[in-house]
Amino acid sequence: MKKRLMALLMSVVMIVGLAACGGDTKGNGKQGENVAVEGENAVYRILYSSEIGTMNYLISGNSADQAVAANTVDTLIDYDSNGTMVPGLAESWSYDEVTKTWTFNLRADQKWLDHTGAVVADVTAQDFVDAMKYVLDPANLSDTEWLLEGVILNATDYYAALSDDDASNDIKFEEVGVKAVDALTLQYTLEKDVPYFLSMLGYVCFMPAYGPLLEETGIEYATAEDKMYYCGAYYMANWEPQVEHRYVKNPNNWDADNVFINEIVKTYNAEASTVGPEMAKRGEIDYTTLGADIVDSWMNDPATKDMVSMEREDASYSYFYCFNFNVYKLGDNWQRTGTKEYSIDEKYEPWNWEIAVNNENFRQSIMSAVNRANTVYVNTGDYANPADLIMNTITPTNNIVRDGKDAYTTLDAFKDIQAADFYNADEAVAYRDAAIKELTAAGATFPVKMLVRYNPSTTNWEQECIVLEQQVESVLGKDYVDVIIEAGPSENYLSTVRRSSDYMFMKCNWGGDYADPETWVEPFYQRDNGDGTFHRGGRYAYLAYAIIDDTASADTVKEYFTLVEEAKAITGADQEAERFEAFAKAEAYLIEHALAVPYGISTKSYIVNKLDVFESQYSPSGVANSRYKGMKLYSDFISMDEYNANTK
Repeated sequence: MKKRLMALLMSVVMIVGLAACGGDTKGNGKQGENVAVEGENAVYRILYSSEIGTMNYLISGNSADQAVAANTVDTLIDYDSNGTMVPGLAESWSYDEVTKTWTFNLRADQKWLDHTGAVVADVTAQDFVDAMKYVLDPANLSDTEWLLEGVILNATDYYAALSDDDASNDIKFEEVGVKAVDALTLQYTLEKDVPYFLSMLGYVCFMPAYGPLLEETGIEYATAEDKMYYCGAYYMANWEPQVEHRYVKNPNNWDADNVFINEIVKTYNAEASTVGPEMAKRGEIDYTTLGADIVDSWMNDPATKDMVSMEREDASYSYFYCFNFNVYKLGDNWQRTGTKEYSIDEKYEPWNWEIAVNNENFRQSIMSAVNRANTVYVNTGDYANPADLIMNTITPTNNIVRDGKDAYTTLDAFKDIQAADFYNADEAVAYRDAAIKELTAAGATFPVKMLVRYNPSTTNWEQECIVLEQQVESVLGKDYVDVIIEAGPSENYLSTVRRSSDYMFMKCNWGGDYADPETWVEPFYQRDNGDGTFHRGGRYAYLAYAIIDDTASADTVKEYFTLVEEAKAITGADQEAERFEAFAKAEAYLIEHALAVPYGISTKSYIVNKLDVFESQYSPSGVANSRYKGMKLYSDFISMDEYNANTK
């Protein structure tokens, strides 16, 4: 059998780890040197204002929830600070092209710890098997289960069998393509060739969990620090919601020598973004964000200007505006309840929005009226160029790289889109005039109320929405569209707003789950279940409801879904170029028909931080970017000079 052996040695990891450390001292533009704090004194103190919903990484699709597991549960593969894939819990791996089977050789002597730091068990291949069985149980309502469908052999059929209680489908879990050959040998058998499979392994649905604890706790797994075991760089010593999260270094971890922060203490404060800057000045915390309203004063004050730096540019996340195509409440498995009760308050006239959002000229008018440079400026101020952060595609620039170059967003399918400036007031007005005629004939009334939601705990988001409202209404007229800004809750925002379909137009984001353009269709594409319903997808725009409700956009959405399905079907090892072109065609179609509005990569917020962000792990997908491993706590805040030195 033809095999490709990818055996990587521990020495490689150690070399990469040392390279990622960045040295023990830094020149920070002040008197003396910025020295790395070592040992028990290396305690990183930060505030948080939005509580996580759960630590259960096997069910949560929330990036904030997943960040806990990123630091407390290791994955088979890992990344260095430059984005290179390196071994994690797996020392080496190989692929059998005939049987489509990946074999992973795990590290010996890895341990599960409890929340006190006590060793409770060995980490074995069976832990990956038990975790996947948990993810594939519909009773656990995993938000990431669908990533396994069509990838792991028989995962789709097994999940469907449990979902439908169909006696004719008696597939057993033993037929699913995951197997513990022995304690340290794990195998995955794939449904088809999956060219990006290795990069999927850095995501939560492929993480291990200790089987006996899963069996004992069930749906309560990881709902408290003592209901979860840990095998990552840290263990969670205390999770007291709206009080404290305390992470402690795991001395038993295989890469403990590359973990330099001894404790991470996150303290709850509902006003973190407001009180954080003053607390940082007083030396009470080691990190805070700076709102656009105070950046100037900090940068112009000799006492604070060298405390300010920025976040690292992150090509693993994309931001875009979503139009919500579903205005009704969703029930079990995120399907309609049957009563067609509105998910949006009736004072916002959701029935009118349903007509408007399904009119392409209306969507194009909004898209052309949004000046993204102005909304990005809210975050960058005068100290960064907004154009550097704006994107004309959903897939981030330089997210999919081959031979050191962007291999996707530079394709011909994007040529016209990349050359365009979406903001065009004259075109917006022309689209508006065409939409008025069509919408009037369809029974819509004016102005169309457009509910825009935001999370009040996110720095500058409210200000962005205000700028959005001003520019859209000034270009199109308030007699055409009435932009209504409303704060959502700071707790469980995504569940309450986006996943409950309680918005009309909103800035959303998506982080790639693996290194392939297919991951960037996930907020929009919904698979046809064949029974008049569609898979819930990522629960963003709910495009499938245009088809279900047979609206004016039904054919447009059908064509987009068809283009995605054609691209997904191209999986050959020698078909990558063809696959990329097909996905680019689908993404270009999505944008050209204003089914979504590209925005940009993660805005580089101004921060006050004693960590060097360039020492962190970096990955185009998965949860590695949320890890603290490899980072050092410095004696003083990182200055802009230090930050800029690392960007060269």
